[in-house]
Amino acid sequence: MRIYPAIDIIDGACVRLVQGDYSQKTKFADDPCEIAMRWQNEGGEFIHIVDLDGARNGEMSNFDLIVRIADKLNIPIEVGGGVRNMDCVEKYLDNGVNRVIIGTSALSNPDFVKEAVSKYGERIVVGIDAKDGMVAVNGWEEVSTTSAIDLAKQMEKIGVKTIIYTDIATDGMLKGPNVQAMKEMTEAVSIDVVASGGVSSAEDIARLKDTGVEGAIVGKALYTDALCLKDAINTAE
Repeated sequence: MRIYPAIDIIDGACVRLVQGDYSQKTKFADDPCEIAMRWQNEGGEFIHIVDLDGARNGEMSNFDLIVRIADKLNIPIEVGGGVRNMDCVEKYLDNGVNRVIIGTSALSNPDFVKEAVSKYGERIVVGIDAKDGMVAVNGWEEVSTTSAIDLAKQMEKIGVKTIIYTDIATDGMLKGPNVQAMKEMTEAVSIDVVASGGVSSAEDIARLKDTGVEGAIVGKALYTDALCLKDAINTAE
């Protein structure tokens, strides 16, 4: 199982939100590049980056900064937030980003996902964010009538190889992940599932490992020193 240290960006700074609420924002660093280097130096194998401005406005708000991070690192990065068209996918993948995460558009425009997967294969990841099992979109500010599992099955049919499944209720709360939801998802599909939301300890990672997820995204726990990256990686291995 792989650990993905997370970097969330608003206005060029490294931040964390609580349950995706933009009004509950804590800034942890002015330069996300420095944070990315730190995670690499501490053994991180793959960095998970979200452009939170982009998630909200559908634009590539922090593109230059993200490309700069990709240039500095020797490890791969994946990027989500505001990926709504092929132009955006191509720009990221042509400029050092290894995987692009399609979120909101997976629900509203599955043909876009189909086109991206047919061109880039496993470099396309779909982010499924759920509130009480239902898909949330547009920076988590709207909840749809589609279940996360139904969307995951649809994406698997299209040819998506990896989904990132976020339980919004646990995100940024440091109260443990929704292990049951992750288990239900890994049992529902045969593609890779990366768990996101609520990881606060090595014990949480051990519990997630038992569900069969391919990896876990760890954010706030690293920034508040509730969990050190080395311990997270050792537990995952």
